Amino acid sequence: MFLRWLSLSVSLLIGAAAAAPPAAPPKPAPVVVPVRGAPASFADLSAHLLPMVVNIATTQTLKPVAAEPGLPNIPPDSPLADLFKNYLGTGPNLPRHVTSLGSGFIIDPSGYIVTNNHVIEGADQISVTLNNGDTLIAKLIGRDEKTDLALLKVAPKKPLPSAHFGDSDSARIGDWVIAIGNPFGLGSTVTAGIVSARNRNIESGPYDDFIQTDAPINRGNSGGPLFDMAGNVVGVNSAIYSPSGGSVGIAFSIPSNLVKEVTDQLRQFGQARRGWIGVKIQQPTEDIAEARGLPSLNGALIADVTNGGPAARGGIQFGDFVTAFDGKPVTDSRSLSRLVADTPINKTVNVDLFRKGKKLTVRITVLRLAEKGAPPPKAPPGPPPPKTTLLGLSLGNLDGAARGQFHIAGGVNGVLVTGVAAESPAGNANIRAGDVIVQVQDVAVRSPQDVSKAIDAVRKANKAVVAMLLSRAGEMAYVAVKLR
Repeated sequence: MFLRWLSLSVSLLIGAAAAAPPAAPPKPAPVVVPVRGAPASFADLSAHLLPMVVNIATTQTLKPVAAEPGLPNIPPDSPLADLFKNYLGTGPNLPRHVTSLGSGFIIDPSGYIVTNNHVIEGADQISVTLNNGDTLIAKLIGRDEKTDLALLKVAPKKPLPSAHFGDSDSARIGDWVIAIGNPFGLGSTVTAGIVSARNRNIESGPYDDFIQTDAPINRGNSGGPLFDMAGNVVGVNSAIYSPSGGSVGIAFSIPSNLVKEVTDQLRQFGQARRGWIGVKIQQPTEDIAEARGLPSLNGALIADVTNGGPAARGGIQFGDFVTAFDGKPVTDSRSLSRLVADTPINKTVNVDLFRKGKKLTVRITVLRLAEKGAPPPKAPPGPPPPKTTLLGLSLGNLDGAARGQFHIAGGVNGVLVTGVAAESPAGNANIRAGDVIVQVQDVAVRSPQDVSKAIDAVRKANKAVVAMLLSRAGEMAYVAVKLR
C-alpha cells in the first residue's frame, strides 16, 4: 500500500511541474522471494500423523537343511540340540524362524496399509501394530517388486485414521518434510529434514524416480511415510545410502504419485499393470549423439524393437530418438520407461521422434506388459570362428559353431566379436568378446567385410566417431567407437 501511494504522489508532482525535465524511468523493484523458516515445533503435526503410521512385523520359516559334513545329526529332543542352536544358529535338520520389522501407513479407514515389498517379501505371517498398541494380523493384497511396494489389509473393529496422498511432483528441493517409522524396532519415531533432490536414480529398478531427503532414516523405517508440512504423504521411505548401516543424511523415498497409482492397481487387480510398447532403449552418450547426429541428449534412443509389438506396428525403428510420448517430453531413457508404464492399457498415443535428421510423429497403441519367460537354453560350445582384425576388434562370421561357442540365439544376426584388444578404440568403447555387431551407422552387416566397408564409408565422410548397434546376451545397445 505504501509503495502504491508513493508512486501516485510522484506522478502528481511531475504533472504539476510542466517545465521540469522528464524523469528517468523508474528502476524495477527487486524480486523478493519469501523465505519460510522451520516451524516453531513439529509437535502438533506429529500428534496428528502418528496414529496413521503402523509398525509391521513379519515371520518367515526357513526349511531345515541337512547337517553339514563333520557335524553330528542330533535328534531335536537331544540336550545337545540346544547347544548347536545357541552356538551354530540352528541344530541340524531344525527349522529356523526369522523375524523382521518395518513400517507402513494406513491409506483407508477400512484397514488398507502401504509398505515396502522388501519388508514383507517371503513372510509366512504379517502382523501390524497400531499406534495405540493394538496388534492385528494382516493379509497381503498384492505386491510389486519393480517399485518395491506392497498393499496389506487388516480388519479393525472401528475405522482407522488414514493418511492422504499429496502431489509429489509439487515437492520442491528445500521443502520441509518429516518421516515417521520404526527404526531399529524402537517404535514410532519422528524425524525432520528437507527435500535434498528429486528424480534420483539409485539403480534399484527400471522405474527409479526417488525423492532424496536428509531426514534421518534408518533400518526399520522402510515402508514408512514421508509427509509434507500439510500432513500429506509425498513419499514412501525405502532406501538409505550408508557405508556404516546408519543414517548419514541421504535417504530415498518413492514419490507418492507413483505409490498411489501402483497401490490403486494392487487394490483392484492384486498386481501392477503397466504399459508396454516393445522396445529396448538406452541413454545416448555425447559420442553416440555425435555419431548419429542427434539434436541433443534429451531423449531416449531406440536400441531394439520387438517384432510384432506396438512400436513395430506403429513404425518405430532401430536408432529412432524419442523426444516426446503422449504429449509429454522425454528427458532421458528412464522418463520414457515411466511414461510408457503409466499409460493406460490400449490407449493410442503420439510418439515424437528424430530419425536421420528429420522430425516425425507416429501413433502406437500401448499394450499390457507381461512377465518375461525363462531364458533360452545355452547351446553346446563349438570351434572358434575365423577372425578379422579391425579397430582392435577380432571379427568372425556368425555361423552355427560360433553361436554354440558364445551362446547366441538363432534370432540374432550380424558379425561376431571374438576378441578385443586392450587400449584399442573398440576396447575403450567397452565392446566385448561375444558381442554381435548388428549395424554399423544404420547399415546392417553380415560379414567382417561388411563392417570394414561401413567403417570406411564413415571415414570418407570425415566423421570421428562410428555408431555400432550391438547385441549382447540378447540385449541391444548402441556404442560409439572413435576412429581417431
